[in-house]
Amino acid sequence: MSCQAARAHTVMWGQLFEREIGSALSLQERVRQMLVSAILSGHLPPGAPVPSSRHLADQLAIARNTVVFAYQQLVCEGYLVSRERSGHFVSDDVLDGRLALPSAPPPALAAMPDAGNRWQRRLRFRPSAQRNIVKPAHWQKMPYPFVYGQFDAGLFPTAEWRECCTRALSVLDIRSWAPDLITHDDPALVEQIRTQVLPRRGVWAGADEIVITVGAQHALYLIADLLVNCDTAVGIEDPGYPDARNIFASRTACLSGLPVDEHGLRVTPQLAACDYIFVTPSHQCPTTVTMPMDRRQALLDLARDADCMIIEDDFESENRHGDAPIPALKSLDRGGNVIYVGSLSKAFAPGLRIGYIVAPRELIVELRALRRLMLRHPSAYIQRAFSLFIALGHHHALLRRQSQAYQERAEALSHALRRHLPDFEAVPMTGGSSCWVRGPAWLDTNRLAEAALARGVVIEPGDVFFKDAARIPLNTMRLGYNSIAPERIDAGIDVLARVVRELERQAVAVPA
Repeated sequence: MSCQAARAHTVMWGQLFEREIGSALSLQERVRQMLVSAILSGHLPPGAPVPSSRHLADQLAIARNTVVFAYQQLVCEGYLVSRERSGHFVSDDVLDGRLALPSAPPPALAAMPDAGNRWQRRLRFRPSAQRNIVKPAHWQKMPYPFVYGQFDAGLFPTAEWRECCTRALSVLDIRSWAPDLITHDDPALVEQIRTQVLPRRGVWAGADEIVITVGAQHALYLIADLLVNCDTAVGIEDPGYPDARNIFASRTACLSGLPVDEHGLRVTPQLAACDYIFVTPSHQCPTTVTMPMDRRQALLDLARDADCMIIEDDFESENRHGDAPIPALKSLDRGGNVIYVGSLSKAFAPGLRIGYIVAPRELIVELRALRRLMLRHPSAYIQRAFSLFIALGHHHALLRRQSQAYQERAEALSHALRRHLPDFEAVPMTGGSSCWVRGPAWLDTNRLAEAALARGVVIEPGDVFFKDAARIPLNTMRLGYNSIAPERIDAGIDVLARVVRELERQAVAVPA
């Protein structure tokens, strides 16, 4: 090999290896991934030699044994062959059954005529145009992330979750979850929800009254897809959960905003005109207030008399700061008017996407059939691991730790707001993991969010939670505290207060 070729060869391996630098893989796994990528992409054709283990280790500045073990694994998997005294070579048949790479790339879609309007006229509606919660892509790198519903590495039970994932990989467990379940769910998870999760909310259900979903949002989508058509009257809290609003708005033009006060959804005669009422009674989204028992009973009485259905999203229900949780609407329902939606992963790890629906078995049968058309069933392996997580007591222990941690953070946030932003009105935090705040009338929290982000503070403007765009107050915001360390809360609110004062000076300086 010439000096120039050797240098080019060195640069290629260095570049390929650096592609995996942000990965969580071990060095050996990164070497294997680099070589597999080079082989399958055609950089290393069948029969081509790969560098000696010593040479590649030197080029990548890693231990030679790391490369040796990677080569051995790739030989076992058929990517490489070892030839005595000659080294390692790409297997001759490694690309069998694959189409040859095209000699030239296909023409760019943008160059096609009418590319801009080609799909717009075919879309039934544009989900991307709906108003929704938007979080900065780099929020985790910010020093003061007051974001809601996100992963907190400091609270994640790594050892416990790894234990459950490992146990789910036993021979017997694999035989249970590996087959296609079609319309069914892992019976072990359904049993844990039925006997361990729901009774803490006062809800009792049979196994045939529960269906597992890919998170609570998927549950709402299934319900809307099955039960809501273009003229179905749906009432939603206003302000309320934007994803629920957008899901129902994609199905019906008869979507009504229902007023919320300091006790949650107001029970008024207007509700009787609804076919379905979406409500978050445990911690109203986004104000966090809890609906008291007398209002819950009034809502159930109205639903029974008007023959309308309540869709109860019971998120964060078990996170009460020092108070006993109020029973779920579903637990008080005697007329069969409540469809109950819950989440197992929201407080744990949103990326796991595990939710469920509790409803009469006649509805569950149809929800399962509809889910089959969409994705058949959620990952059976994740279901089995989560069932072990609950059965071994890890889930309950996690909820207790989180509740204690969130209470500490809520107290720190409440103190910081009183200290640094005394003119702001915050809803008292009795649970959950966020605070609903109303600022002075002149304040636009969208401008505040933009200016605060430049200082490392992430907040969520409140306008997205309101349905009627013509009457949206611009001075509200939601401050989440489940992803920020308690010792950073006061400093973060201090920075936010400085930004508010700067914006106030600018507002005063603008001539009338």
